[in-house]
Amino acid sequence: MNQSIVMDLARQGIIVSLVISMPILAIALFTGLIVSVFQAVTQIQEMTLTYLPKLIGTGLIIMFMGGWMLSTLVTFMHYCFDMATRIGG
Repeated sequence: MNQSIVMDLARQGIIVSLVISMPILAIALFTGLIVSVFQAVTQIQEMTLTYLPKLIGTGLIIMFMGGWMLSTLVTFMHYCFDMATRIGG
């Protein structure tokens, strides 16, 4: 197996994982930031207050972007299988 093919597959795998996880992480980050500002303004220092908005935001992102995430993963897996058949056969 050629080293450049392996490095290309690894690079594309890292890029796909970043692209897939970035919307979820961004929503969790901004939701946490908004809740933290709200807590600082209102002097409510309840630690469990941040979990529910993050959970709801993450669920909404997965609900709305889940199809795109799944199709991106399926496309990458088809590429991986295509490369495996080219190398093996």
